[in-house]
Formats: sequence, structure tokens, C-alpha cells
Amino acid sequence: MLTIKQITENTEAVLRGLEKKHFKNAKETIDQVIALNDKRRSTQNLLDKNLAEVNSLSRTIGQLMKEGKKEEAESARARVAELKEGNKELDAVMTQAATDMQNILYTIPNVPYDEVPEGVGAEDNVVEKMGGMETELPKDALPHWELTKKYDLIDFDLGVKITGAGFPVYKGKGAQLQRALINFFLDEARKSGYTEIMPPTVVNAASGYGTGQLPDKEGQMYHCEVDDLYLIPTAEVPVTNIYRDVILEEKQLPIMNCAYTQCFRREAGSYGKDVRGLNRLHEFSKVELVRIDKPEHSKQSHQEMLNHVEGLLQKLELPYRILRLCGGDMSFTAALCFDFEVYSEAQKRWLEVSSVSNFDTYQANRLKCRYRNADKKTELCHTLNGSALALPRIVAALLENNQTPEGIRIPKALVPYCGFDIID
Repeated sequence: MLTIKQITENTEAVLRGLEKKHFKNAKETIDQVIALNDKRRSTQNLLDKNLAEVNSLSRTIGQLMKEGKKEEAESARARVAELKEGNKELDAVMTQAATDMQNILYTIPNVPYDEVPEGVGAEDNVVEKMGGMETELPKDALPHWELTKKYDLIDFDLGVKITGAGFPVYKGKGAQLQRALINFFLDEARKSGYTEIMPPTVVNAASGYGTGQLPDKEGQMYHCEVDDLYLIPTAEVPVTNIYRDVILEEKQLPIMNCAYTQCFRREAGSYGKDVRGLNRLHEFSKVELVRIDKPEHSKQSHQEMLNHVEGLLQKLELPYRILRLCGGDMSFTAALCFDFEVYSEAQKRWLEVSSVSNFDTYQANRLKCRYRNADKKTELCHTLNGSALALPRIVAALLENNQTPEGIRIPKALVPYCGFDIID
């Protein structure tokens, strides 16, 4: 969440940023935060003044009794009792103001960087780069949901029987391809210096608040109500929360972790051709990169993550493009975000396969994730993450773009992981 210092010292810049993200009632909300902070601070000042008076009076009572000034001592005792009673009320007022302020701060999105373009939605995103291999398919090219049926790779109907729509069953070479991609992505992350983590796939509410999924995306998460736990929408949540309430040493940064997990998203309201087959699932596999870094190094970390994801797509021989997201299409928590999309020749559309984001101090402030600098002062870290990569649409693009009359060709980089070079 935004810091109070950020809001009070750079109010106009915060408001401009919130306007870029199309946050409704930004001025009124920020004014509320400032008013509650003023109330909290003024109440704290009065409480501190009263406590100082209590301490002073308490020290004099014994001396007054020794001097035989009983009436004055009793008067001091009465004043101490009065102050203590008043302090209870002041403490309640201060606590309530702090709680109300915190609850409002949770509802305010991150402020985008200046380099984030203006815009309302996906149509306003800026194409930064295009790359990869052009694809020429047979005239009778099939979309992946037909290919998976033809080669018995994924059974969508069986998933509906077992669980419901959006929970496919991978079979035979389809399952092998899925596992090959997971191992390939993890190996590539390890070669780039990432430490692999195997986190839980359910988290508590504190973890959801820590990375900003709660309260913003509560309706999109599967909630285990009896235990008040949430199925993770991404490994970002458990892996970043490793550093909740932690003070790191500067020499530890940047921290670079990766994790493969299943991910769960309700995707309420999703329907139509854009969600057919693997295009949008309720359960899917993903390898996630997470970095914790110093503020002055986080932009370099972000670029290194972008280079890593681009390298994966090049090795998979897929046509891709990189988009700089506009303010209106960015996530609630991101300060800067780039999306990677691969082109599906059979569907004639771009499929998002990764978002690589810099959150600045937004998540770190929620998490209380700090580091001790060279001057032994504690500062908030910057957090970053990105998919490297989300598997369903990668699988869809691989199947569709590599279909030939003889079968589906496997990219060279994946053959050692698959154990076969063609699906026929």
C-alpha cells in the first residue's frame, strides 16, 4: 500500500498517478486518509502530553506526602486518575483512526511510474517489441482444443465430469509435454541464479493482504471458509510472503526465487470463444519469478526479468510481442508492468503468457519487508515478480503453431525434456 509519507509529501503526484489508473473518488479518498492521519497524530500528541504529566505528577506525589502536604498529594492523585481515564478514551480514538486509515489504504491502488502510458484498457497498451519465428500452417490447421482431441493429449470433458469446466485432464504425451515445460522453465531459472522454492498452495488472509490480492481480488480467489484459507492465484503470494515482517541485510539483496505451483482462479464471468480450451482455466500450472531488491537496483532487476522471459520464448521458437501496459490495464498493485503475448496462428489472436511487474514499495509496505542499509537505517524493499511462464497458453501456442501434416513438432529446446520430437 502507499505510505503515509508518500501521500502527505507528494499528494499531487499521487493524485495524478491514481487518475492514470482511473481510480474513482481519488481526491476524496486521499483527503480521508490525510484527515485520519492528522487525527491520529494530534491524538497521539495529546496522549503523549498527558502521559508526560502523569509521570511528572507520579514522581511528586511521594515527595508531597513526605513533606506532609496531604491535600496536594491527594489532588495530584485525583489528577493522575483523571488523566489515565482520559488517556483510555484518547487511545481508543487514536486506535480507531489508525484502523480506519489502514482500511482505506488497502483500497487505494499503487501509483504508476511516469513511463506508464495513459489509457483505459488493453487497446491502449503500447507494443514495445515483436520477435520470434513466423509460422506457416497447413490450410486445414486446427485450434488446440481440436488438436488435443485428435492426439488424445487433454480431455476437457473428463475434467468437467471430475470437477467442472476449467479443470482439464492432461494425458499421455500431453502430460509429458506439461511436465517437460515445467522442468525446462525451472532449469532455465536456476541457470539465471534463481533459488527454487516449493511453497504451500493455500495461504492465510494475512498473506493475501501482504501481496495485495486481498481485499482487491477476493471474489476471484477460492476461499476455504471453514479454515479461512485461500487457494493461491499465483506463487507470487506464498513466495513473497516469506519476507513478511522480515528485516534483510543489504548484502542479501537482490533475493531471487522461483517456484512452480498449481494456480487457482475463479475467473467469475468468463465465457465465450476467448476462454475456450486452454485459453482461460480455473486451475493451471505456472512457474513464477520473485525478486526482493533495493530501490536503486529494482529497475535493473525488472529489465533482467524481462530479458529472461523473452529468452524462454525465443528458445521455444514462438512468435511473441512485449506490451507496456497503460494505466487503465495495469494490476491494482503494479507500478510498472510489461505483458508478453504469443501469437496463435490457428486462432489468429495474441495470448497473454506472462506479466512482469515492479511493485516499488507498495507490497513491501503491506508486508513490512525492509532491509538495513549501509547506514544501519531500515528502508522498505522493492518487490518484483513475473511468470516464466504460465503453461496453458504456451501449450496452446506450441500445439497450434507447430502442427504439420506428419504431427506436432516439438521445439528443439524441449526435446531432451519430452523424450520425443513429434506428437503423432
